[in-house]
Amino acid sequence: MSTTTSAAIYLVHLNPMTNAHESIISTLKKDYRVYIFPVRFIKDGQEVNTKSLPFSYQLRKQMVESIFGDSVAVLPDYTFYAPYSKYMPPLLSSRSWELRNQIITQVNEERFVSYTGDKAERLMLKAYRLNPLKADRLEVSASSIRAKLYRHAVEGDNDEQWRGKVPEAVAEIIKKNWNIVDKFARMEDSTTRVMGMKFPREGYNK
Repeated sequence: MSTTTSAAIYLVHLNPMTNAHESIISTLKKDYRVYIFPVRFIKDGQEVNTKSLPFSYQLRKQMVESIFGDSVAVLPDYTFYAPYSKYMPPLLSSRSWELRNQIITQVNEERFVSYTGDKAERLMLKAYRLNPLKADRLEVSASSIRAKLYRHAVEGDNDEQWRGKVPEAVAEIIKKNWNIVDKFARMEDSTTRVMGMKFPREGYNK
């Protein structure tokens, strides 16, 4: 059965975009119109970034488009507005359903699925009626890539182990914006995890 009139929703961090992300998107594109929603955290009209969430939405959008151009849609609607605590607990919070509807509104196709390789996330997507695909987990390892980036920035050596883990075009974007890596490499991580979800501490409660 053809699914050319169906959409695939990919809610994702992309900090940074990895080879695994590229593989996931490429696979989805074979059967679906792909909508990618990099998560954003906004306080007082400004995006909040942390050591775990270093790259701005615009840079992450640029990373995706450097590989896929306009063959996929990259949209800013997966956005949490401070205080982020109002989205908790998931499913019970009306704000979390508003976020869900905010995302769905951008999808033109009547039929849609969503993607995650994580079993717990799949249950959550199912509860939000986002029709998750059954998919094996690909090792995205963005956190280990960030660790390599920060180590490279601090130690200042020529060992660029991280480059092989991201698409070449993404590596070039990271290099052009190395000041971001350099900045966060020397900072403590001000990210907190609540019910398995990452949030910046700044803006969580107010």
